[in-house]
Amino acid sequence: MPEPEREQSRATHPAHSAHPAHPHAATLRRLEKSSGRLAANAIARMDETLPWYRAMPPENRSWIGLVAQAGIAAFTEWFRHPETPQAISTDVFGTAPRELTRAITLRQTVEMVRTTIEVMETAIDEVAAPGDEQILREALLVYAREIAFATAQVYAQAAEARGAWDARLESLVVNAVLSGEADEGALSRAAALGWNSPEHVCVVLGTAPEGDSELTVEAIRRAARHHKLQVLTGVLGDRLVVIAGGSDNPMLVAKSLIGPFAAGPVVAGPVVSDLLNATKSAQAAAAGLKACTAWQDAPRPVLADDLLPERAIASDPSAREQLVEEIYRPLEEAGSALLETLSVYLEQASSLEGAARMLFVHPNTVRYRLRRVTDVTGWSPSDVRSAFTLRIALILGRLADGDLQS
Repeated sequence: MPEPEREQSRATHPAHSAHPAHPHAATLRRLEKSSGRLAANAIARMDETLPWYRAMPPENRSWIGLVAQAGIAAFTEWFRHPETPQAISTDVFGTAPRELTRAITLRQTVEMVRTTIEVMETAIDEVAAPGDEQILREALLVYAREIAFATAQVYAQAAEARGAWDARLESLVVNAVLSGEADEGALSRAAALGWNSPEHVCVVLGTAPEGDSELTVEAIRRAARHHKLQVLTGVLGDRLVVIAGGSDNPMLVAKSLIGPFAAGPVVAGPVVSDLLNATKSAQAAAAGLKACTAWQDAPRPVLADDLLPERAIASDPSAREQLVEEIYRPLEEAGSALLETLSVYLEQASSLEGAARMLFVHPNTVRYRLRRVTDVTGWSPSDVRSAFTLRIALILGRLADGDLQS
């Protein structure tokens, strides 16, 4: 091929031409040769100025050294091709395991990056070829900005991953308590979530609001922090479940946390000693939530124990047992006069005079015995709601006695 044609072919086929030389090739070569020394100087500066770095175990210091080396190597590559988008977070932080984000805080990482950048800045006059000092300094400033964004991204991703994992872990604990499968494993998971085993624990149940469940959970946590309560919470189906610790007053707990619940009944289970026993509180709250439709005028929130008669009618065995053991048996042990007086009083539509006539005693005697019923059971026969509870307890107690005799 004649020479002019060969020149024309080269012009129309640039792929065959040699790569253009880097505009700052001398500085690039110096930077490549100095990268190891710069990394060593950065590590030495960290050891000299950062107490937390000196206190770290050797393995973590080694990983930080690799991150510093990767950062300087990534800057060299970035200086070589400044027009090419660089995945700085992968280049720099990909050399260290994900666990390093737990070992060092974001503040410590910023200090590490700042120290490395400062070491590189002090070496600019030495590394840059004559006349390239300002070019290298400006490139380092831009790179430092990119490293700052990359650092924020790495920690944001780690926080998101940790948050997602914590949410799954919390759901496992809440589900275990609600299903009656809480064991030592659930305790370990709760401890990993920051649960400090408070002495008083209760479970609050209600309807979850529509929308993002994460926002609901975060609202519960904010309310709990405000009232100095520990909580494990989650949305299971259409239910919002809160396991709360730190108060021996379940009604106060429910009122403190009621804000994020959707409209409808909110039921607080009884206080138990610890998380392993929280299943009892959860089951009582769940039974109360189911039975709450039978008490149209129930307060909001309401205690599961205030729903004992409805729960018993709805075939909750624990409610039936509680009514018999906490109301009927104590009255039985207190003497037949109290049981008889209460039964007649309720049959006579809560009339003192009618009960006195049926029992052939003075009304004051009936009044005295009814006060004794209140002292023994904690329920007042003169209160309509309490009278209903006492009546159900009497019925269940007699049925239980009949079963024992048969």
